[in-house]
This record gives sequence, structure tokens and C-alpha cells, in this order.
Amino acid sequence: MKLLKVTTYYPSYLRDFYSKNPWLTDKSFIEQQAAFAYDAFGWADYWTHALTPLGYNVMEITYNAEPMQRAWAKENSIPDPMGIDLNKIALAQAKSFRPDILWFDDSNNALLQAIKSEVPSIRFVLGWVGSALPRTEAWHHMDIILSCAPESVEHLKKKGYRAAHLHHGFDPRINSRLKNGPKQINFSFIGQLVRLNQFHMERERLLEQLATHIGIDIFSPSADLGWKDDVKALLTAGAYGGMKVLKAVGIPESALRALPIIGRTIDLPSKPLSPVNPILKPFLKSAVFGLDMFQVLRTSRITLNIHADSSPRFASNMRLFETTGVGTCMVTDWKSNLPDLFEPDKEAVTYKTTDECLEKVAWLLDHPREREEIARAGQSRTMRAHTFAQRALLLNEIIHKQMRA
Repeated sequence: MKLLKVTTYYPSYLRDFYSKNPWLTDKSFIEQQAAFAYDAFGWADYWTHALTPLGYNVMEITYNAEPMQRAWAKENSIPDPMGIDLNKIALAQAKSFRPDILWFDDSNNALLQAIKSEVPSIRFVLGWVGSALPRTEAWHHMDIILSCAPESVEHLKKKGYRAAHLHHGFDPRINSRLKNGPKQINFSFIGQLVRLNQFHMERERLLEQLATHIGIDIFSPSADLGWKDDVKALLTAGAYGGMKVLKAVGIPESALRALPIIGRTIDLPSKPLSPVNPILKPFLKSAVFGLDMFQVLRTSRITLNIHADSSPRFASNMRLFETTGVGTCMVTDWKSNLPDLFEPDKEAVTYKTTDECLEKVAWLLDHPREREEIARAGQSRTMRAHTFAQRALLLNEIIHKQMRA
């Protein structure tokens, strides 16, 4: 069975990756793809590696990785390979591969519809979404939408979509690519700090307390924001206030959306704040991606995991398995399904309140032997129950069951 997976990478990661590997831009599509796979960003080639033994022929497209995509276009005699729209390259790749299954891990509705209409071999379309649900018409053109977050599965089903739950996992190959050595970071957090409701407001409140009382190294894109971003946030906040006033006096939403600046604030869940919390600023370090991220996890004595505000009930994010997979002690927010994944305080340390988090982190820092026992137990559980090879078995079941329905 031929499966085509279409996705994008964070633009910030792509800039970082090519700036560290400028020589890659002149290499072939296969060489660039192999370099991305080795760097282990996002899902990398995890699904290809896990699904191939189950009889799948997988092709993966990262359609916004421009040098790599243009290399493919040039190698396959696509007219104007350096100028053609990237969507058209992805469509040409889909036509060339002729997949049975399309896994569309993106919200680009125009590209999805183009592939579906021009690649007649496709018999089934999978989608993917995390806990934060984007506004997109693409879901209407998918046979089933997968999500790591049970909250998202519930929401999608209520809206009339077919949806199924599939946890993230860990690829053990990563450990062979990391350096071994002493753990030099006491306590770390890796992730975004989007200062809007439904994103990371609870995360920010907890980090404020941890930074103030214990100290924590926060690796986040927020570290690279400056005064220009503060000015932009102030302008956006002003536009948001203006939008609220205009709504209150009866201006219809359709008219507001047409207004410059103000129209872009309609879908914001709350009033924008300054992009960088001034309390956290001294603790911020530049974002890390791929193997650099995994190395920070490996080098940390303890890593904090805290879900986005859009995951109020269930544990579901990638960091659960990435942290334990590399053998680091994880402290994570309590969720109702957490005991199904890890034995609390034996394989992963959990907290329900800020005070409990502070107390447990302080205790772990003072008890290295017990901390490392938890780290080893968590890693053992992940290797036993949470690898992509195991997730692929479930994905295979979902695909065959839904294709028969």
C-alpha cells in the first residue's frame, strides 16, 4: 500500500537548519531529505521507518522546505524549477508517486483539493490535528482526522467528522545520535509561550513561580523577540480594542474583517499581551529544534512538561515521550489519563498545583539517586509501550478499519 504524507515544518526551524547546513542547498532531494530525517525534527521519518515493515511504501513531502522541493523539481524536469509555486511541486510529487492513501498533515485546503482531484489513485485521506484546532475547510475533504488529544477527537466528532485518537511516540534511533555526558542543566523547559487564552497562559503562570523560586532554563522562540515585537503587540492590542468597540456599536463582522489591522484581530481568543513576559525574560534561551532539542533534554536533570490550555483534561503532547525516551526525569501536569501512560511518581513525576510542582522539583534536585531511578523507569516504559513501531500498529488498524467502513 502506497502512502503519501504531506506536511510543513516551522519556518523558524527551516531557517535554523539551512543556516547550520548551508552546503545542503546544492545537494539532491534525497540527500536533503536524509539530512532532515537524521535531525529528528517533528515526526522526521518516524512514520516511514515504522510503517515500512507493515507493508507500506511511504513517501514524505515537506512542501515548504524550499531548497529540497526545488531540488526535486529540477531532478524531475519540472518547468521553471526555481520559480514554480511550491504547491505545484507538491502536486507533481503526488502525481508521480500515485498513492493509495494520502496523509495530509496540514491545513492548506487548496493544496489538498488539488491533490485529491488530480491524483485518482487516492482511495483514502487521513488528517491530523493537535489540541489547538485551526480554522480550516480542509477537514471537509478528509475521510478521518487523527489527533493525539482526546479533547480534539470529541470536538471533531460533535461537528460531524470521523475522528480517532492516536498518541505521539518515540523513535529509539534518536538515542544513538546524542552525546553522552554529565547532566549540566538542573531544570529545563522547552516550548512556546504564546500569551493568549487557549494557548499558554497557565504555562506562563507556572513558569513565573518556578523561575522565581527555583530557577529554570526556558528554551523558547520568545527568547529571540525584541522591542519591535513589543511595538507590534501594542498596535495589535490597540486594534483589538478598536474591534471590540466597533462590534459593540453594531458594525457587522463581515465589515470588520475588511478593515486593515483590525480585521486580523477578530479571531484572537483574548486581548494580546506583550510577546515576552518580563519576569521570564532573564531565564529565556534561544529555541532548540531537532537533535539540539533532544540533546538539551538528555543534558537536563529534570525537564518540565506542561500542556497547552487547549488540553485541560488529557495528557497528549510529544514531550511526554521525547523526555522519557532520552532518559530524563520528567515532571508533568496531572491529567486523568496520565496513569494509563506512566506510573505516577515512579515513571514520571506529576503535579496538580503550583505548590506541589515546586515541592517535587526541589525534592528531586536534592535526591539524585531517586531522580535517576525515575528517569530510568520512565525510559523503560516508553521503550516498552510508546514507540512509533507500536503506534504504527494502531495506525494500520485504523486505516484498514476505516477503509472497510
